[in-house]
Amino acid sequence: MAGEPVSTLEFLGAELRRARRDRGLKQEDLALRINYSASLVGMVEIGHRTPSQDFVTRADAALEIGGLLGRLLTLVRADAAPPWFREWISVEREATLIRWFEPSLVPGLVQTEAYARAVLRGGRMLRESEVEQRITSRMERQAILGRETPPEVVAVIDEAVLRRAVAEPAVMVEQFEHLLRVTEQPNVTVHVVPAEAGMHAGLAGPFILARTPDGGEVAHVDTPLRAHVTDRSEDVDNLRRRWESLRGEALPRRASRELIRELAKSWT
Repeated sequence: MAGEPVSTLEFLGAELRRARRDRGLKQEDLALRINYSASLVGMVEIGHRTPSQDFVTRADAALEIGGLLGRLLTLVRADAAPPWFREWISVEREATLIRWFEPSLVPGLVQTEAYARAVLRGGRMLRESEVEQRITSRMERQAILGRETPPEVVAVIDEAVLRRAVAEPAVMVEQFEHLLRVTEQPNVTVHVVPAEAGMHAGLAGPFILARTPDGGEVAHVDTPLRAHVTDRSEDVDNLRRRWESLRGEALPRRASRELIRELAKSWT
């Protein structure tokens, strides 16, 4: 829409389109030269898909533009998360323990790309370029789970998360299979609060507690507008109490995995 600011992803796409046209190439021509589909070239050009490093490296070489797209991709990645969320990403990267409660959705650190895309598109509040940038940020955040000394991640989710049709059945099955795989790692655990628990302390909303290397704790509470990050002792203590209450209601690790496996079958 006229007057809206251009995202860094849209700017990268515009520069790709300009360079391609300057060399008299169609999208199909460039696609052949870089060994990617013409549809992907088109999606990148309109800012509806974040290109991979390999894509921009090949495009830079094919268009002979001196690494411009590679430099722009660095900016896209740096700008992927909303400014109000970057403080939390810094906390998350340094955390030794992450305790995460979600009543409605699979936690972001263990979402698949397809599930994340369905979640971000579902509210119809974001432009497609913003959706793609946030997916880029979310997938990059997940790298902490595979680093040499990963944090311990303990997630508690409501059973409703496993029953909510966020996307088509194939995406839901893929998400549950991913959840089962990732929880095979010794540092990742998911507990499910069963529906029979009824009213519980987590229905007030999602929250995250992150333990910092110095032993302190920082809390993250989401709202429809933006994330609130705080280390106020009163706030952290309140969420600790909620966490302990939720752990008391949740199924043990093995029983939770069995419930996830059982409900995954309902989507096939």
